[in-house]
Amino acid sequence: MLISRYSAPDFNPYGDTSPTEPNPDWAAPRAHGPLAATVSLPGSKSLTNRELVLSALADAPSRLRSPLHSRDTTLMVEALRSFGVSIEPAPASGRFGVDWLITPPDELLGSTTVDCGLAGTVMRFLPPVAALALGPIVFDGDEGARKRPMATTISSLVSLGVDITADGRTNLPFTVYGTGSVEGGEITIDASSSSQFVSGLLLAAARFEKGLRLVHEGSRLPSMPHIEMTIVALAARGVTVTSGTVTSGTVPSGTVASGTVETGTDESAAPAWSVEPGPIAGAEVSIEPDLSNAAPFLAAALVAGGSVTFTGWPESTTQVGARLIDFLPLYGATVTREGDRVTVTGGASIRGIDLDLSEGGELAPALVALAALADSPSTITGIGHIRHHETDRLAALATEINRLGGKVTELDDGLYIEPQPLHGGVWQTYLDHRMAHAGAIIGLAVDDVIVENIATTAKTLPEFAALWLQLVSGSSAEASSALGGGSGRAGHSVAIDAGGPTA
Repeated sequence: MLISRYSAPDFNPYGDTSPTEPNPDWAAPRAHGPLAATVSLPGSKSLTNRELVLSALADAPSRLRSPLHSRDTTLMVEALRSFGVSIEPAPASGRFGVDWLITPPDELLGSTTVDCGLAGTVMRFLPPVAALALGPIVFDGDEGARKRPMATTISSLVSLGVDITADGRTNLPFTVYGTGSVEGGEITIDASSSSQFVSGLLLAAARFEKGLRLVHEGSRLPSMPHIEMTIVALAARGVTVTSGTVTSGTVPSGTVASGTVETGTDESAAPAWSVEPGPIAGAEVSIEPDLSNAAPFLAAALVAGGSVTFTGWPESTTQVGARLIDFLPLYGATVTREGDRVTVTGGASIRGIDLDLSEGGELAPALVALAALADSPSTITGIGHIRHHETDRLAALATEINRLGGKVTELDDGLYIEPQPLHGGVWQTYLDHRMAHAGAIIGLAVDDVIVENIATTAKTLPEFAALWLQLVSGSSAEASSALGGGSGRAGHSVAIDAGGPTA
């Protein structure tokens, strides 16, 4: 049970998951020589939180190996525990913290409050789960979370017969009155502002009495790889999902058998999905490293020169961060891959680019930071939906780069970046972890960049500041040490490892 302004106990029996106090301003380290670093990072937030939800709804226990331990995943764990799900630590499978053993309850419990923090996966994945619980469940979160769009989650559940009280709001807070079951059926939604609206419904749909037939009707559907990630995760647990298109709100034209995915190809028709009712299998799942969190580290090679090698790159993946090996060469990098090692080597300069980033919006802050340091203008489009992420990322990136002397113009669905000589100053993060990443990238090339509240990176990578200092300084200090970094100079070969809790 978590603290809420609307429904709260006087204590929090599961521990405090509220945001930490902002850290003192953090001086982004400047690179003074080429890099020669090897980077290893913890698990994917997107995969961890999807697998937590599926494990909670499964018909048998599950084990998540090498899950991410961060604020977003902690919020998901504590919410599911408040639903009656048992989530216990198990000996670590890797270097990144304990595994989790998840045992679903006989029935999900309500009469609790979910603290969503600023996590879109919590606020959009758990309301359908709450509808399967018994009793009211209040959803609330950080102040910034109350600005994130939730109308599609609310309206879709209402269309499925779920009782929700939102007092006329289309965002947090609201209350889901679970009855222990959802009939399911066919609905049409507009997921133009976030693919999470689709994923949230698909994750729980096999537990609906009639399953779900879902059609998207809207101007766009961003971040399609995240929906593919959801479908693959469902299929791996024996759920039958059909993914394709429709022309009149009927069953999707693609086909799927349990464990495989084949998608329809008619781009003129509306995207649609069908999930058959049935059990969700328990599973042992190894969580891939977070490739989106690799973005600033790999981008650093272009800014400072030299090379950065990422270890643990999956052979195949649905993560949008995998597109970095396609995007970074556009800026002038050389990318090589050998087994699970991907190496990015910087070129003589950073080139400007024209890029449609509609499938990888979460990579935008790092890629825009690179564009601000390029030798020619860049246009990055297809990312209008990131105005609704942790902050309005288009406005935030333009404001912060311009504050340091840059010239960035907001477009309807992107940014036009005209590189200018930059100077030091305070880089505001807006409580957005990826804005902090962007400020750190800029700071590699610009003296006296001060990143406000670097602690916001705890959302998906609590060790970021320590890892970044190791990257730049050549320190071999453990990632779990204080954020002071070590001695040495860039150009030293360094292995960077994000450790985590081990007990």
